[in-house]
Amino acid sequence: MIPVYETTDGAYLITTDTSKMDVDTIHQYLSEESYWAKNIPLNVVKRFMQHSFCFAVIFNEKQIGFARLITDYTTFAYLADVFILPEFRGKGLSKKLLKFIHANPELQGLRRWILATRDAHELYEQFGWIKFTDEQTQRFMQKHNPDVYEIA
Repeated sequence: MIPVYETTDGAYLITTDTSKMDVDTIHQYLSEESYWAKNIPLNVVKRFMQHSFCFAVIFNEKQIGFARLITDYTTFAYLADVFILPEFRGKGLSKKLLKFIHANPELQGLRRWILATRDAHELYEQFGWIKFTDEQTQRFMQKHNPDVYEIA
């Protein structure tokens, strides 16, 4: 069992306590506003939250941000579903969230972290993330079903 980690910055709470997370807010953002998880079903969000290391940004008891890691806590982590609600952007909250994630005691000593992003490269580069070289990308493969959440 992974312990709960929390930090506060003024009125903002960043936590790993899933009991404080609002699955409906997470689902709404991912299914309606994200480019990577359009139409994701609520039951899928609930399930991935059970099987991932989740992080929330909370303001006045309202969830305004989220990220999750798929990890073995030993060698590897995949960072996914990172967002700050649009009305709270521009306040440095994504940077605070990433700093909190990278400093988490459970995640020290990992050999590899990966993520996929269409438009946030500059944010992640501030935390030491680098793009794959052409040689490195040739090592990776995927099995991808981009239409898995499409409504029939």
